[in-house]
Amino acid sequence: WHLQLSMDRDSAAPVGWNIYFLGEEYSEVVENKPFIHDVIDLGYDLLQNSGAFNDATGTFLDSTKAIEINYDTLQASMEEARYGELLRNDPITTLRCLGLAAFKIVREIIQETDSNEELINNKVNVRILGAKRRTKMANIKANMIGKFIQVRGTVIRISNIQPYVTMMPFACETCGETIEVYTTDGKHASPKKCFTNGCRSRKFEALKGDAQTLDLQYIKLQEEMGADASGRVPRTLECELTEDLVDCCVPGDVVTINGIVKCTTSQSNGRSEANKTMYTIYIDVNSVRSSKQASGKMELQLDERDYPMIKQVASMDDTFKLIVNSISPGIFGNELVKAGLALSLFGGCQKYAEDKNRIAVRGDIHVLVVGDPGLGKSQMLLAVNQIAPRGVYVCGSYASSAGLTVTLAREKGTGDYAIEAGALVLADQGICCIDEFDKMSKDHQSLLEAMEQQSVSLAKAGIVCTLPARASVIAAANPVAGHYDKAKTVSENLRISQAMLSRFDLIFILMDKPNEDYDQLLSEHVMAMHAAPHTKAKLSGKSFSQEGLGSASLRSRLHVNPEEFAPNALPPAMLRKYIGYAKKWVHPKLTIEAAKLLQDFYLSLRQNYKTAESTPITTRQLESLIRLAQARAKIELREYVTEDDANDVIELMKESLYQTFEDQYGNVDFRKSSGMSNAKQSKAFVSAIKKYSQSVNKDTFSKNELRELGEKIGLRLESFQDFLDNLSYQGYLLLKPNRTYQLYR
Repeated sequence: WHLQLSMDRDSAAPVGWNIYFLGEEYSEVVENKPFIHDVIDLGYDLLQNSGAFNDATGTFLDSTKAIEINYDTLQASMEEARYGELLRNDPITTLRCLGLAAFKIVREIIQETDSNEELINNKVNVRILGAKRRTKMANIKANMIGKFIQVRGTVIRISNIQPYVTMMPFACETCGETIEVYTTDGKHASPKKCFTNGCRSRKFEALKGDAQTLDLQYIKLQEEMGADASGRVPRTLECELTEDLVDCCVPGDVVTINGIVKCTTSQSNGRSEANKTMYTIYIDVNSVRSSKQASGKMELQLDERDYPMIKQVASMDDTFKLIVNSISPGIFGNELVKAGLALSLFGGCQKYAEDKNRIAVRGDIHVLVVGDPGLGKSQMLLAVNQIAPRGVYVCGSYASSAGLTVTLAREKGTGDYAIEAGALVLADQGICCIDEFDKMSKDHQSLLEAMEQQSVSLAKAGIVCTLPARASVIAAANPVAGHYDKAKTVSENLRISQAMLSRFDLIFILMDKPNEDYDQLLSEHVMAMHAAPHTKAKLSGKSFSQEGLGSASLRSRLHVNPEEFAPNALPPAMLRKYIGYAKKWVHPKLTIEAAKLLQDFYLSLRQNYKTAESTPITTRQLESLIRLAQARAKIELREYVTEDDANDVIELMKESLYQTFEDQYGNVDFRKSSGMSNAKQSKAFVSAIKKYSQSVNKDTFSKNELRELGEKIGLRLESFQDFLDNLSYQGYLLLKPNRTYQLYR
């Protein structure tokens, strides 16, 4: 942006008048708005004393060309000068006056210091930040047009950068005189006639090469949905970014925007000329502040009353127990599942996030909850979504691959493609809860990159980009057959690939097993939720013994009677602030003792899982243990991971593994993680023998022939001889005296 000062049309006009008041006569503006000089002087004094120009000749002029000022400071100064409502009611004039004041200061500094004279006529923008009064999107209506407001939301769509015409010169085809036409909202019209020396020609040629333009970009903002706003479509708002504000955010960012409410002609139906009375509200943005700072962490909003609460919760003896049982207290039991969800909410520590020479190691913890219907999986996911400082909840039945990651959409008018963020991108630095995970088997491949590399890549329609998706995925799934069959592997029960299962740090399997004591207490708990207050004590009189279920010590320490605990449970709003504080400020380190415990457990897993049929245990599992241990220390706001933290995590991991690998007889089978179950492998092998028998026209085979056939179809067996003996016992194969096997027809 560069304009010559000679364009100022009145000698009395302040220096740089035509840079900020494009095409407006100074005398006419001052006559209608006599307060202009007072506001310019007020802004000059305020900016001089703010210290914002200490480095005015440095990087500020070369890059941003903007000065930031606090809203409350500006408002207090204007109220002293009896202009308290001017910024809100006439923001366009106020911001122009502040810009003139900043321009005057920069000009004086450059002249005094003999700095680069080329910068002396550059436009300087004033950005207003820090307004405490925030406007909800629901309140932005026709009566707000022309007002200066602050709004907060999530960026869900961002357009390409376009040139915006501010002044278009036209040359008269008769006399050659140039007429400058200043545009409104980027739209210009040819002059009706030429007034030079009585020419009155009506033919003009637009000198597009001499047009003055600035950068323009549109973003779409979606309101933050609270628990009270569920059940309706989120409101959205178009925002217009110009000059140094373009490319200041990406889809998925939570931003706070200060700007002026404006309206433009609606062109949604392509008939703008016939519908000039239909308008669309948008915001002409003055400043943008992203909730993610330079480190990528979410901005935390706490006041003085929150810190004593955080300190009190962290100093309790049973902080872990308190937080675990504050997650969906209406669901009885499932303490270990809630513990896994709590660890996922706090997360581990991301490493090398800002080191460009290293690959970042994720700190987010992914959890999969599998179980029979009616065990409260969806309620726990909804509770986590409500508690998380930033959460997105989707149902797999109605979620597509593009809806989870990122998609492209054509813009109205230009036809260019714009990027729209999906659920994982919107949940960046938060939690993405996916219910009915088994119903979206075709879209699982789109999650692989996001769950491990913490990003979403797009290569479509000539656009190649990568968006951050640093979110913890918490998924709930029902078995394919309706009831979990322990005779089958986890992959067969869910029809989920092993690559996807390996991304989850914890996998919990909930089964509806009949247990007299458990069922009695569970029924009393449900009745107490619907009973009158004086009857709750009678219903909850029986205690529950963990010994009947053979529970681990961690489960025993976490268990509590919900009726007794409910009054002491942390409210979701308080728990949300506690989690946000821990995620931002607490970064635990492993102690030598804790590291040794985790290492020994990992090595023991490597020993037990090295059979031919089991999933290999790799460093991914070791990193999962470290993340879980760090999250366990974060819960109590500790800077070091202790032995007790490591033991709790190991116990939780054992419970997860044993649930996954336990067969229908209660034995632990380390081959049940992936691939095919023995029954499925037997069926596939017999089918392959029949096809092979027809192709070679014989029905008797040696052991080596059968072994080669098994290798071709990908059998994963620990003992091939035991497998053949089992088929012979079941009657599929007949063992001959010469140690050959005949196919039984």
